[in-house]
Amino acid sequence: MSHCSEALKYFEEKFHCSQAVFAAFSEEYGVSKEHALKIGGCFGSGMRKGEVCGACTGALMVLGLKYGKSRVDDEESKLRSDEVCDRFLDEFKKENGSYICNDLLKCDISTAEGVEYALENNLFTEFCPKMVESAVLITEKILEEY
Repeated sequence: MSHCSEALKYFEEKFHCSQAVFAAFSEEYGVSKEHALKIGGCFGSGMRKGEVCGACTGALMVLGLKYGKSRVDDEESKLRSDEVCDRFLDEFKKENGSYICNDLLKCDISTAEGVEYALENNLFTEFCPKMVESAVLITEKILEEY
């Protein structure tokens, strides 16, 4: 199953965008699906405050697993992870206009009114899957290039 198909399957099963993106890649980098779903659990809907899109945070978790610094003296990994983080966010913003959840959805999902608007306009079922797919495709591109 492709990363996109897997991430969209998780999202359709009502996992958060962050969980869906992270779990689609996690086992390739040594994290079980179960742990990935748990780790990503508090990052959906811009950490429930409409901040950085959960699909982006899930993608950044993947990139962190691949490129992140794990030793105090590993400056090369620190520089690389900073570089891929910037690259991901810049590409996501270029492609989608923002990486801030509220900006993408054009409502404040930290409020009951914002959630109601998103539900009434099918944003979680029609718009958010596009963000999941975008995050996965950009992640794949970065993983291939670095």
